[in-house]
Amino acid sequence: MNKQQLAAKIWQSANKMRSKIEANEYKDYILGFIFYKFLSDKLEKFALEQGLEKSNFADELTESNGLLVNHIKRNLGYFISYEHLFSTWLAQGSDFNIANVRTAMSAFSRNIAENYISVFDGIFKTLESGLSKLGDTAASQTNAVKDLFVLIADIPMDGKQGYDVLGFIYEYLISMFAANAGKKAGEFYTPHEVSLLMSEIIADHLKDREEISIYDPTSGSGSLLINIGHSVAKHLKSADSIKYYAQELKENTYNLTRMNLVMRGILPSNIFTRNADTLEDDWPLEGEPLYLDAVVSNPPYSQPWNPKDKEGDIRYKRFGVAPQAKADFAFLLHDLFHLKPDGIMTIVLPHGVLFRGGEEEKIRKNLIEYNHIDAIIGLPANIFFGTGIPTIIIVLRQEREHNNVLMIDASKHFIKVGKNNHLQASDIKRIVDCVTHRQELPKFSRIVPKAEIVANGYNLNIPRYVDSAEPTEQWDIFATIHGGIPKAELAQFADYWAAFDGLQTALFTDNGTPYVQPKTDNLKAAMQSHTGVLNYQAQFAQNFADFTASLESLLIKPMETLNISQTQQQLAELIREKVQAMPLLDFYTAYQKLDDLWRADVAGIAADLEMIQTEGKQAIKQVDPFMVLKKDSKTKKEAEVQDGWVGHILPFELVQAVKLPQELANLKAKESRLAEIAAEMQSILENLSEEEKACPAVNEEGDGFINAEISKALQQELKADGIAIAKKADLTKAIDKHIFAEESLGAKLQAAYKLLAEEKTLKAELKTLSAELHSKTKAAIEALDDVEALDLLRQKWFVPLNAAMYRLPENMLAQFSQKLTALCDKYADTYQNISERKQESAAALAQMMDELTGSEFDLQGIAAWQAILKG
Repeated sequence: MNKQQLAAKIWQSANKMRSKIEANEYKDYILGFIFYKFLSDKLEKFALEQGLEKSNFADELTESNGLLVNHIKRNLGYFISYEHLFSTWLAQGSDFNIANVRTAMSAFSRNIAENYISVFDGIFKTLESGLSKLGDTAASQTNAVKDLFVLIADIPMDGKQGYDVLGFIYEYLISMFAANAGKKAGEFYTPHEVSLLMSEIIADHLKDREEISIYDPTSGSGSLLINIGHSVAKHLKSADSIKYYAQELKENTYNLTRMNLVMRGILPSNIFTRNADTLEDDWPLEGEPLYLDAVVSNPPYSQPWNPKDKEGDIRYKRFGVAPQAKADFAFLLHDLFHLKPDGIMTIVLPHGVLFRGGEEEKIRKNLIEYNHIDAIIGLPANIFFGTGIPTIIIVLRQEREHNNVLMIDASKHFIKVGKNNHLQASDIKRIVDCVTHRQELPKFSRIVPKAEIVANGYNLNIPRYVDSAEPTEQWDIFATIHGGIPKAELAQFADYWAAFDGLQTALFTDNGTPYVQPKTDNLKAAMQSHTGVLNYQAQFAQNFADFTASLESLLIKPMETLNISQTQQQLAELIREKVQAMPLLDFYTAYQKLDDLWRADVAGIAADLEMIQTEGKQAIKQVDPFMVLKKDSKTKKEAEVQDGWVGHILPFELVQAVKLPQELANLKAKESRLAEIAAEMQSILENLSEEEKACPAVNEEGDGFINAEISKALQQELKADGIAIAKKADLTKAIDKHIFAEESLGAKLQAAYKLLAEEKTLKAELKTLSAELHSKTKAAIEALDDVEALDLLRQKWFVPLNAAMYRLPENMLAQFSQKLTALCDKYADTYQNISERKQESAAALAQMMDELTGSEFDLQGIAAWQAILKG
């Protein structure tokens, strides 16, 4: 199930629950039950692996079976008896009661292994205490929970979705129910792309280590920790060598952190969590301080706190104490304190921490003097749910070899989705590359010396150091008056002239002045046929000549064993190498194309590889029922029903194009003819006169024909010509044979009648042909041999990826010609030409005024006006 399908299901269920509970509380119930089902399913799977028969679960999975209970608790950390399994609840049907949930929650609490108490104890407290809100009676509560079960039974929770299922549900519900719900609760869910950005920066720093510890002191849903773990795991031999530390103030959110970590397959022995106030209750309470390889956080922004008696706190005494009204630097210094000397931390904060005065200025000065700030990344505004304020990511280290700060202004790098701005994969890649390689890019990033920051009074406001504003448009006075293209403005295309040898000379005439003249009105055509451009395209094709062979070795041969994340990075570096060998092309544009085709949550290459690695190559030859929501005509309720088939991996459209081309062409031809009929009908309607439109054959809206009315009108036309019609069959024959006067209403109605008849026949044929093609496609996929299956997989993966790469120079050239044409158009209509046209128009008007008549005073006024027009 992808994100869109999951969102639709959640919203449908949420609407049913609106009358029972507060919208923002809904997430607590759905997330709690999802997690309980996950634990229940996991225990069933473990029991089967231990040799238990499912038919014996009722007798064996009981609390009285001490040996089995202890064995399961030692391996899983908890035990759930048969009567409390989620599958048992579903099987009970009408016998299920809300009391079953309460009993199960109590039983779970007493069946946690002692060494797993910190992971599971009280994890369902939010769910358990809120059950009474689902209704006034046990019956209404039971029905509400049953509705949730219908939804939860279909939600994927095997950790193979390529996205954070719980985190996505949490984010989706906050955004749909109330944009400010999270803000009121002090919860700012970290969007996946921001979380991924921070994770990739940290992962690169930690990639060569054997074991890693990561910590989030304001963990929220746990998405930051999960994404860091996922990013770091790409560089490790085993994901089990990562230890996760999390602290969260709100109990229900703390429980969500634990649920999320467990559901993502992290060993409970690697999970260390606390429900406490990070600023007031540091971790640990006694003994050696906790030092970690990475600290990451997205704390509440500018939250009030109590700085009293904090001057002696070991976390703050070196740098200073944050002001009472804003705890931003208190969180930052807490994170920094818990960082190992060779560790790295990233923190999301409001933009104001870069320039606010008072105590914050003192802390900022000390952080700079002690050389802890590594990089500052300005994010786009309106990127978080619940707040539109501009935010930044600060990267800090305890020990650094650099004595400067990398400033990045990414505020203009985003796409808009709905009301929010989002970072694309290419934006994330650009930022991560800048941080990890300390790159300077024009209008994007700059390495700022410490001396410059000191000279600016320790103000770190990004626009002081990185000018990302677009240049102000210039207007050349001479060219505006007399025409010509200023060489100074053509110079902005210097990189293009260098790449396309001789192109500037071919496009413009240089008469030795600071201005040139275009040689052609069609710059785009001239560019496309120029030798320099053709040579460039040939060089690009040569660079990518072995790209398909590389895809074969990277994707096809090792598909069942390759590391999916690492393979994407290998492919990205291969594309980088080839793209950067050509001037003018942007690697990050190419990377976005790769990511669009790769993403696991949109049936991309990654999703295909996951299925092949899980199910084997046989998955390529599999078809699945295509399920849709349909409303029952009797009950008026929506239910999921099958509507044909869909390829498990191979799209039906691809298989039809390759294996059933004739059948597909026949279908497309008829679809094309159907579209032509609609156009012809529209043309007939548009050509009707006003009198003809008043005919009853044309409906009141004037946008089409009604069959019965056309028949009636045609009968009237035929009757006027002496032809009486008794039967419908006779009408059809008469229409076919009778010749109406050309351009008469009868002739037009006759044409419309025939088109409608053809349309009806075509629709019936299309329905039959479509069903036949669908059936043949299903059979074709299931009958594929291994060679055919792999060939189709290559076409699904390689063809669009190759096409995307080969469009890079085409798109670049199109943008170049567009900019160049705009420059020429800018000076094409000179002020001199405009003045001449103005004078000609004035003279013509003055001449026309000679024909005016009027009183003596009118004529005097006209004469004066003519004098003005004539200058």
